[in-house]
Amino acid sequence: MVKILQATCTNGKLILTEKLSPELEGKTLQIMIFEQSESSKTIDSRESKIQPFLERAKNYSFKLPPNYKFNREELYDN
Repeated sequence: MVKILQATCTNGKLILTEKLSPELEGKTLQIMIFEQSESSKTIDSRESKIQPFLERAKNYSFKLPPNYKFNREELYDN
């Protein structure tokens, strides 16, 4: 999972601008720290690459019927 959050450093502690998901409770996270001017360049660069990738990936996606069930055994019938 990759999530980009903003935080303010106060008395040596990071104060996040939003709450983390309860699913993260008790997990150890890796943190990368960028100053505001650096982070916006990095985020813009990543987003400019991620969005076109996601658009191209949509060309290879399709919806399955709600009752579809994958049967691995069918793969080896032939």
